[in-house]
Amino acid sequence: MKLLLLGATGLVGSRTLPLALSNPAFSEVIAPTRTPLAPNDRLVNPTGSRLDELVPPLMSYRPDAVICALGTTQAKAGTKEAFRYVDYELPVAIGKAAHRAGVETYAIVTAMGASTQSMSFYYRTKGEVERDILDIGFRSLTICQPSLIGGERNEARRAEGAALTVLRLLAPILPRKFHVNPAEAIAAALLDAVVVAKTGCRRIYSEEMN
Repeated sequence: MKLLLLGATGLVGSRTLPLALSNPAFSEVIAPTRTPLAPNDRLVNPTGSRLDELVPPLMSYRPDAVICALGTTQAKAGTKEAFRYVDYELPVAIGKAAHRAGVETYAIVTAMGASTQSMSFYYRTKGEVERDILDIGFRSLTICQPSLIGGERNEARRAEGAALTVLRLLAPILPRKFHVNPAEAIAAALLDAVVVAKTGCRRIYSEEMN
């Protein structure tokens, strides 16, 4: 199976990549990034400053499944528009291109609380990407909805770091769905989802990724 992995340098994607490369289910992992990754015999690593410009070449590799681990924050992106480009426009555009190319399996990371009716721009965007990816019509679609994601990041996010600390301290008294989800657990869930590729849409909730 050929896997297209989006967001291979992010918190979840960087945990997904080595797991995919060591999994015999995948003959090839296509991971587009801005800067080159460490070489691997089963890794195809197209590079470019804008992922949307790589979409046609990516489909020429004929992937069998897509994992979308793209994600940012409005603070990091700088504007609502830039945030939406990463968290909505890219996942949907690549999803549509992949479906047209014959890909039947797609898995994406969104967030617990994602809803098109949310007052929060962040959670509303997550809800909209879920809705529009579902409308594409993949035979097998998996939506992972983690709580806060735990793991070492390349960049500092002070607010998230403080929230993670609080959640870990309160873990003994909080419902499981509010526990921190390790990035490695989310990565494993994504890979299992595309390997098994159950027909229909499945949501994997926070409490299933602890």
